[in-house]
Amino acid sequence: MKTLPTGLQSHLDSGTTTLAWCWRLTRADRKVFGFTDHDLPLAFDGTTFEPESGFTASEIRSGSDLSVDAQDAEGVLTSTTITETDILDGRWDNASVEIWRVNWQDTSQRVLMRRGAIGQVRRGRVQFVAEMRSLAHALNQTVGRTFQATCDAVLGDARCGVDLTDPAYVGSGTVVTVTGDRSFTVSGLSAFADGWFALGTLSWTGGANAGRKAEVLSDAVGTTDVIVTLLEAPVRAIAVGDTFNITAGCDKRFETCRDKFANAVNFRGFPHIPGQDTVIRYAAKGDSNTGTVL
Repeated sequence: MKTLPTGLQSHLDSGTTTLAWCWRLTRADRKVFGFTDHDLPLAFDGTTFEPESGFTASEIRSGSDLSVDAQDAEGVLTSTTITETDILDGRWDNASVEIWRVNWQDTSQRVLMRRGAIGQVRRGRVQFVAEMRSLAHALNQTVGRTFQATCDAVLGDARCGVDLTDPAYVGSGTVVTVTGDRSFTVSGLSAFADGWFALGTLSWTGGANAGRKAEVLSDAVGTTDVIVTLLEAPVRAIAVGDTFNITAGCDKRFETCRDKFANAVNFRGFPHIPGQDTVIRYAAKGDSNTGTVL
């Protein structure tokens, strides 16, 4: 049971209330945004809660089981606060949310009603609807190792051990020509083998996408330049002169770990685990059927 601050409890007991909802959102880049359904700005804890956003939320729902409680928050796409580009760019993904009930006449009288995170975001022409998930959504995350033939480590992390600052595994380039919304030719990567960066990571260091990362689908050595294709087109258009850093890719196979990175000792998969074909295999005439390894 939630215990209310004395001042807020007295205000509720008075019979005439001046209450408003406030939502504080903190993105992964640590930028904080405040919204309220009151008609004037409210401020507390160093955050100003803006009323002009058209930000409204559905009722708070809570269950007694471990299912994920969720509510919807609807808002208007504005050029200064929440933009369609930022949503597409993933800047609001899994942003933390605090929901406050506040006395707008005295914001010191307030209570935190719910904490959670932004889930699925649906966009319309001029508005968005964001799912606000309770903290129970973290219980849906898979914990522990996965028994599979391929490696389950992230290239370059502590479990992998590959040093991605090694010049053999990292390069820098500049966009020379743009051939599509996610493909372009670059300079600066001609010293690397064909396909060296496939499934790797490209980090933009200059241009409209500076600070963002993208997964590389393929890279091919052309006659003079290298052709790079991304898995997905970036939200902001690629332009000639954009600069980037790019790291070698790994397809998680044991052979790649051994031959490309000389890192077989740290391979985190199970390359000899029986596959699905072994599970459904049956005895047939001509098999050895001697009990030896198939």
